[in-house]
Amino acid sequence: MSEKRKIVFVTGTRADYGKMKPLMQILEDSARFDIHVFVCGMHLSKQFGSTYKEVLKDGYANIHVAFGLLQSSDMSINLGNTVSYLSGYIGNVNPDMIIVHGDRVDALAGAIVGALRNVRVGHIEGGELSGTIDESIRHAISKFAHVHFVCTSEARDRLIQLGEEVSRIYVIGSPDIDIMMSDALPTLQEAEDRYEIGFDDYGILMYHPVTTEYPQMAAKARVVVDAVKESGRNYIVIYPNNDLGSDFILGEYDRLKDDPHFRLFPSIRFEFFLTLLKHADFLIGNSSAGVRESGIYGIPAIDIGTRQQRRYDLSKSQNIMHVDENKEQILSAVRNADSHRVETRFFGDGNSAVKFYDILKQDSFWQVGIQKRFADYAI
Repeated sequence: MSEKRKIVFVTGTRADYGKMKPLMQILEDSARFDIHVFVCGMHLSKQFGSTYKEVLKDGYANIHVAFGLLQSSDMSINLGNTVSYLSGYIGNVNPDMIIVHGDRVDALAGAIVGALRNVRVGHIEGGELSGTIDESIRHAISKFAHVHFVCTSEARDRLIQLGEEVSRIYVIGSPDIDIMMSDALPTLQEAEDRYEIGFDDYGILMYHPVTTEYPQMAAKARVVVDAVKESGRNYIVIYPNNDLGSDFILGEYDRLKDDPHFRLFPSIRFEFFLTLLKHADFLIGNSSAGVRESGIYGIPAIDIGTRQQRRYDLSKSQNIMHVDENKEQILSAVRNADSHRVETRFFGDGNSAVKFYDILKQDSFWQVGIQKRFADYAI
């Protein structure tokens, strides 16, 4: 590749940053690429930990934190605001490609801006299933994106079903596994000291709102909090994302603040979270970490409700137990968690960043056109 390629990564949450970080770092360290990081969305929220600071700490040469970007509990307003702001930024940077991840509104904004401005869009983790509105957003991003970096062959097949051309799809695995399998994670003592955990045996609670179940979210959150309190176990509690309904969950978490069995955090730096997860008794809630990361370490995961619906097969993901927002079901799963301490690895082998880099350094990759067409493959 003769010319230096300029690439913008769009990150809106602590979760997508953790997934994209290995990809960003390998390109940042290469003389072939000029990396720009656009930081927006939940990163900007003081209530949820002001996690833009974690991106700044990693020291990328070109970081733009969108402080002027207004945030709302209305996802449609956030989408419109982000599209407008990001469009101006992309016009100034003039990148060769925009990289987005997953199924959040910030990623959809990046895909829309790229597609409408004739800038190549790369999508990380397309072709996957999830509950609530997230799945629709993920597939919409895939249709705007020009190239796809997926985790599994199953995800690749779903993109083909969506009419995406095979030549645009690359299976690289889940990039966060690169970090999970690294020798550079902090020690448990370092993690416990940094966050003043105060207990050695603990579960991790991560429970997010389901936007399509908004009228029921207050009652569902109450059941979850009732159950973990009654379990008598210690918990590290990480705040939910900022989707509609998060206020109900945070309101219930107020009941935990003076309880010595609970330590609450708006956010935990990804590497430290991984160390705490690796040594946890179990993970409970409805985070994707229960579907993906927990199995890598063989940590029991109690998946509550519909948010991760159809994203895993219990016969294969044997570390996962599924329950409804039902106190007795949750308590039973907590009591039986240790019998589900099974490693399950379906999402990669820890070298996603190298695969990603090897693809992008090929001249042929940059010759793929930005004009897409629907591919009518026989399925």
